Amino acid sequence: MSDHISGPRALAEPIADITDVYAFPSPERPGHLVLVMNTLPFAPASALLSDGLVYRFRLRPLSAGRRDHPAPFAVAAEEFTFDCVFSDPTDGDGARAGEQAGACTTPAGETVSFDVNDEQGGLGHGVRVFAGPRWDPFIMDAPATLKTIATGRLAFTDPGAIFLDGKNVLSLVVELDCAQLLDGVGLVGVVAETLTRGKLTVRIERVGRPEVKNLMLAPKQFDPVNRDLEIRDLYNMEDAFQLAEGYQGAYRARLNANLAFWDGLDGKTDWPTDGNGTHPLTELVLADYLVVDLSKPYAEQGSFIEIERAIREGRAHQTCGGRALNDDVMDTIFTLLVNAGNGPIIRDGVDQATMPASRTFPYLAPPNPDPPEPPEHL
Repeated sequence: MSDHISGPRALAEPIADITDVYAFPSPERPGHLVLVMNTLPFAPASALLSDGLVYRFRLRPLSAGRRDHPAPFAVAAEEFTFDCVFSDPTDGDGARAGEQAGACTTPAGETVSFDVNDEQGGLGHGVRVFAGPRWDPFIMDAPATLKTIATGRLAFTDPGAIFLDGKNVLSLVVELDCAQLLDGVGLVGVVAETLTRGKLTVRIERVGRPEVKNLMLAPKQFDPVNRDLEIRDLYNMEDAFQLAEGYQGAYRARLNANLAFWDGLDGKTDWPTDGNGTHPLTELVLADYLVVDLSKPYAEQGSFIEIERAIREGRAHQTCGGRALNDDVMDTIFTLLVNAGNGPIIRDGVDQATMPASRTFPYLAPPNPDPPEPPEHL
């Protein structure tokens, strides 16, 4: 799953586990950007958000780098932050309460209040906000993907199957007026975080692009440098826009090894490494945030990482980039990693969700009232 269970700490504290992040221009309100953070894998339909967390979206202006430069973007110091917090979901005696309130603070310092599960959302100060359980929109044949890693052979079938189809997540949707709150920014990087709420704020999870942690950083067996290191908790604590120096060598060693593994699955090399074993995609992966062009309209299919690919190919990008809820991102990722687009599309056999997202707020499909039970080993 995209970022579900992305490390030991996420497994221990699933309420803080970010499962997916999406960022796309609003299909119903031009000039608005939609941000979606999904949390809590296998959420029950009655799930509420944590009053002990800050749910944060961070946005920074970007400028495209040179085609021949390893870093795809220059990141501005200016930052736009949207922080959402929630009331205690109990009645004070430890019993479950029926309602929960939320508050979203914008970069302007203004606060929008809203009720959890109100599909109209809270509205004000250039922001509309929804929170509550939703049908998990992420699609991938996860068992076939894990079999591919274990066997070293592409194990996808047609058709494939969505892993535990019908599972729910806790969703947070923030729709914002770009002109009012983003000060004329064109190209923007987006990352979502969960942090402890209190005097000491600690980053627990952060997510930009899908499957960076679980497919590109988790496998240890190909890494000759750090084969025993569970690296994902360290990576989760990093600032996505500015990695600390301490573990960059470990991240690069793991990515160089794992990206080379994915490239070799079709029996040929489409991403030749340099004399030091550096994979051409390593720095792109470490620039781990969704990239959205706010000047372009909403698009589904074909926009995910199109901006990043355009920079590598030395051409002008054509789409808004980002990630829409109905995008089949895994076929795009598998194809990029395995054959760099020089061969057939690498499909996992899953093309769309059973309950696709809509084009109206809050976009995600309503929760499954009877979701499947998670496996006992999770």
